[in-house]
Amino acid sequence: MTQIVEIGKSRILRFSQDGAALRTPAEANDFISEAWSSEADFLAIPLERLGPDFLKLSSGVAGEVFQKFVNYGLGCAIIGDITQALEGSGALRDFVRETNKGRSIWFVADFAELDVRLGTSRFQSQQG
Repeated sequence: MTQIVEIGKSRILRFSQDGAALRTPAEANDFISEAWSSEADFLAIPLERLGPDFLKLSSGVAGEVFQKFVNYGLGCAIIGDITQALEGSGALRDFVRETNKGRSIWFVADFAELDVRLGTSRFQSQQG
């Protein structure tokens, strides 16, 4: 079940593990619409909701989806263990390391890690 959670100054739309997959940049519109309907400024999307090519950077899906989220003023955390994907791709390791340094896109192991990051958030400083 999708739910709204507030941490610090952020209003997070926490998606359930079940539901429509995020496989293409066009499908990101559904996630954006739901965020706006909920007045959320940050998305927490479980790894299980991503399409099979999402973490294959050569597909371009992750980059386009994340750019769309940023363009619409939404932060996003992918929640889950991506260790196996990281082991198979140096480019993905670099991408995750760089996005996790930023304010808008993060890869975290679980919601507790997101809670900690938002509780001391760099994201809060850009919100207000």
